[in-house]
Amino acid sequence: MKTVVLDGFTLNPGDLSWDGLKAISDVTVYDRTAYDTSNLSLIIERVGDAEAVFTNKTPLPAQAIEAMPNLKYIGVLATGYNVVDVEAAKKRGIAVTNIPTYGTTAVSQMAIALLLELCHHVGAHSDAVRKGDWTTNADWCFWNYPLIELAGKNFGVIGFGRIGQLTAQIAQALGMKVLAYDSYQNKDLECETLQYVELDELLAESDVISLHCPLFESTQGIINKNSIAKMKPGVMIINTSRGPLIAEQDLADALNSGKVAGAAVDVVSSEPIKADNPLLTAKNCIITPHIAWAPKEARQRLLDIAINNLKSFISGNPVNVVNK
Repeated sequence: MKTVVLDGFTLNPGDLSWDGLKAISDVTVYDRTAYDTSNLSLIIERVGDAEAVFTNKTPLPAQAIEAMPNLKYIGVLATGYNVVDVEAAKKRGIAVTNIPTYGTTAVSQMAIALLLELCHHVGAHSDAVRKGDWTTNADWCFWNYPLIELAGKNFGVIGFGRIGQLTAQIAQALGMKVLAYDSYQNKDLECETLQYVELDELLAESDVISLHCPLFESTQGIINKNSIAKMKPGVMIINTSRGPLIAEQDLADALNSGKVAGAAVDVVSSEPIKADNPLLTAKNCIITPHIAWAPKEARQRLLDIAINNLKSFISGNPVNVVNK
């Protein structure tokens, strides 16, 4: 089977091996192709007569899929598959697969890392010391930001699937009480330090709100000026899920007014981030470049699952198909 990887560099910048994929297919790997639909001709040209294609963020809209005559399989190198027109693929009989569950540990760890950075500003204080601020300080210690202890505070989790649950476990280990909101509730998880609540209660009672829900029409902009108005003054907001869950101008306004004490986001509405994104100039906002998924261990799991997805498809027993 002839296979093309359209944008392999982010998954494998050189510290992983494509050998497992090459063992089952004739593979051509491109580091980068396109991250929007402005160059569909290049996408179509690179796929050519391939029967299988892997993409991470290179879009495969209907127009491109219709121009790929031999294509039988599309493997998305991520959990989300909105870059592919899955209905157009289904009409052509093309299977589309994704990579579920590979990043649960990594993303949960990152969510808590962002929270701890908001509480202690480790990076900023380290930079200040290296600039000489401690050497020349009149006192034996100093801090440039409020320092926050998490024990005893409420940790609100919007979206209580695998990642939300693991993030909540870490928050509980820090002494926090978890308030969980999800359309599906596993009451067996409830205990003295974890309970399901309605969204308005979570907004009103949480000291920290961490987003772990999928991006649906019902969740787009779930953090907006109206929901922020229901929150405690001084709340902190974490987003390692999807950028459009947040109305970014509304969050920026709340940060600048002090209603929201701090925010830390690993995702934004348009990626790579645009120069005019209001969060770039908002007060007390940490932004990282969509790296929660990217520890080497998680990327290796992703690649292993991707290889198994294609192997299963070739054997006639496809798995992780999203457009059955």
